[in-house]
Amino acid sequence: MSETWKGKTRGGTFGYMFFIYMIRCLGITAAYGFLALVVLYFIPFAPKATGNTWSYARNRLKYGRLKSVALLLKNYYRLGQILIDKVAIGNGMTGKYHFKFENYQAFLDVLNGNTGVIMIGAHVGNWEIGAPFFDEYGKKINIVMFDAEHKRIKEILEKNASTRDYKIPVNEDSLTHVFRITEALDRREYVCFQGDRYLNKEKLLTTSFMGKEAKFPMGPFLLASKLKVPVVFYFAMREAQRTYRFHFFIAETVVRTKEKRAEQALLEQYTQTLEKIVRQYPEQWFNYYPFWT
Repeated sequence: MSETWKGKTRGGTFGYMFFIYMIRCLGITAAYGFLALVVLYFIPFAPKATGNTWSYARNRLKYGRLKSVALLLKNYYRLGQILIDKVAIGNGMTGKYHFKFENYQAFLDVLNGNTGVIMIGAHVGNWEIGAPFFDEYGKKINIVMFDAEHKRIKEILEKNASTRDYKIPVNEDSLTHVFRITEALDRREYVCFQGDRYLNKEKLLTTSFMGKEAKFPMGPFLLASKLKVPVVFYFAMREAQRTYRFHFFIAETVVRTKEKRAEQALLEQYTQTLEKIVRQYPEQWFNYYPFWT
């Protein structure tokens, strides 16, 4: 891999504030309309992101040139829609959206168990969009994050959201994060990771994903296999007509064998699930760096 993720998400503070005010003053539909112009800007003026998405379309999805161009447009547009939706729902406009759930009862059964739970998502779809539906469960959610994420953008989004039940006390780049995660699980709370990006090149796992070897962070899978708590893979994917579909996959219990370590077995469950989601929603892959080695 010639370049890794730097711990920062695309976008600037001006763009976030612009769409926040547009949603408030002109509404969601107007924000979607203006988004089409932003998409045309990003294709030539974000060359690294465009190049990596093009490579994803051509080499991983095996699309032809015209279909790859279409994917580029859809990908940037969908990313913008998701940002708009996040702000709108955070400001109490939940009633303007529709929500569907897959395997929801099994997910609730896990949350209602007598243990903590580890949830692993990815930079696909819109993970945070589910916060309004966790209700009391949301108060027990701890999200593991990186210091290098754009702090100012986070502050803007949090300031302009009417509610946010979940907690963000854990920093994945901290030496004490393991103890804080363990404490949260001991309190029968839920710890959430994104399993598809890493900063520490020394702690990686490798497996086949989308037809080629790729590297993933060891931490979430090692902790989950060591701490012996239930694991859920969770994705919230955008569909037509302002609809979000929540996918919950309950991971099978893993054990170490002579052939495979437990964390590797858990990673393979995760990547198989993630690949199923990515192939179903190819335009919602938001890793804008050289993901595959």
